[in-house]
Amino acid sequence: MDFSIYWQHSDVISKSLYFILFMMSLICWSIFILRLKNTRTLQKKVSSQLEQAIESIKPKLSALTIEQRKSVVEQILLRQIAEEKTAADKGISVLGTIASLAPFVGLFGTVWGIFHALVSIGQSGQAGLAQVATPVGEALIMTGLGLAVAIPAVLAYNICVRANRRLSHTLQDQAHVLLIDTMLHK
Repeated sequence: MDFSIYWQHSDVISKSLYFILFMMSLICWSIFILRLKNTRTLQKKVSSQLEQAIESIKPKLSALTIEQRKSVVEQILLRQIAEEKTAADKGISVLGTIASLAPFVGLFGTVWGIFHALVSIGQSGQAGLAQVATPVGEALIMTGLGLAVAIPAVLAYNICVRANRRLSHTLQDQAHVLLIDTMLHK
């Protein structure tokens, strides 16, 4: 199928919708690739960052009671975990938004295309299969493009959420190990 013919017959609204869907797809893939790279980086450096957070306050811990020490270490670990989770979550909501909106952008393009097809049929006064099938078929391309953007966005969103959940479990496990280690070795 030659999209250049459809592009030539498209009006400003249809071309704008193509551009919006293209940008949504580009943003989706960019965020997905960056999230995968950043998640791998965070997975590698997670324990060292938690350890550094504890090491920075270890000299001050000896003056505290055991309960105070536990409370301080827990708060530092919780703050560090929250920072790491925030960093890991960047852009994921955009993936969800694109996954939700792209089909509707495509559907709007389809409705717009069918509307224009029906207007041109009405103006020409001919309602044969050839006059209806081509414009309606071209209009349906927009729905396909919307789905072509939304489906990878949903998959990317789910993959990123699952990776963040694994990272969260790793952070929690490392934090527990560090808390126990810090409490036992003053």
